[in-house]
Amino acid sequence: MKHRLFILGFAVAALAGAAQLGAHHGGAAFEQGQTVTFTGTVTEMTFTNPHVLVYWDVTKDGKTEKWSGWLTAPTKLARAGWTKTTLKPGDKIEVSGTPHKGGSHILQIRKLVAPDGKALPLSEN
Repeated sequence: MKHRLFILGFAVAALAGAAQLGAHHGGAAFEQGQTVTFTGTVTEMTFTNPHVLVYWDVTKDGKTEKWSGWLTAPTKLARAGWTKTTLKPGDKIEVSGTPHKGGSHILQIRKLVAPDGKALPLSEN
């Protein structure tokens, strides 16, 4: 009986973990049918797992808005040519992506144009 309870508990935990993983990689929190584009100034980039995060400021009507966006894993971006210094504080960038449904200043980044005007690769193609 204890063995069956252990297996049942393990199965429930495994399924719960799988549901969390699917939720993490789903785009349900973002407006997939909408794309927004901003020009801004990088304030920080974190090149760590599980996703590279980019933070930037956008000046709109004389006010500064703080935005952030996430990309794929750093290992995938590294294979595409990225390093920890691909984007640096002060860099001017153009960012396009799908906005957060809740109105938070968070994007799933779909296109990122570097200070030199060239689109950065966002996958390891």
